[in-house]
Amino acid sequence: MHLTRRQKEILDFLARHIEKKGYAPTIEEIGEHFGLSSLATVHKHLTNLQDKGLIKRACNRSRALELVPTEVSVRAVELPLLGRVAAGTPIQAVQSTETIFVPEDMVGRRDTYVLQVKGDSMIDEQIRDGDYVIVEDRKSARDGEMVIALLEGENVTLKKLYREGGGKVRLQPANASMKPLFVDQDDLRIQGVVIGVLRRY
Repeated sequence: MHLTRRQKEILDFLARHIEKKGYAPTIEEIGEHFGLSSLATVHKHLTNLQDKGLIKRACNRSRALELVPTEVSVRAVELPLLGRVAAGTPIQAVQSTETIFVPEDMVGRRDTYVLQVKGDSMIDEQIRDGDYVIVEDRKSARDGEMVIALLEGENVTLKKLYREGGGKVRLQPANASMKPLFVDQDDLRIQGVVIGVLRRY
């Protein structure tokens, strides 16, 4: 389970409010605190938290919000969400300034960031369109590792890497209906190695 930055902020706000005052804030108070004029947006965040089993709500009372105690407390780490990566045909690298919280035990030893997957070329590795991959910032990889590959300086793709003879590299999809990409080693820059996957249901 993972939380967006705003979901984590709302959860923390609820916990502080309940601890301080003994009761939950209203939807309006949550909206006012975060500068959200649309109560529908607040409802959406609360529904997501409820779906993740972190809060309980009674729909007929204004302050009927309860935090659900979680048995396992895993610290979350905020990582940069740097854009999207193609699991399919390479797409242009898109930068973003968002962040996402991931469990601390999924963070790599080096600089780590998150990319959202677009396409289904890695479906046999249980990586689907819309999933998030956790990437350790490394410029080299071993054969068989799943890499974020920058091709010709602008197109980025997610594939397994295998070195072939003659200075060629095979970027192998995990989807039987798709063909591998063969590229010159000089045209390829490894941006990072995938070390985990997150899925939002």
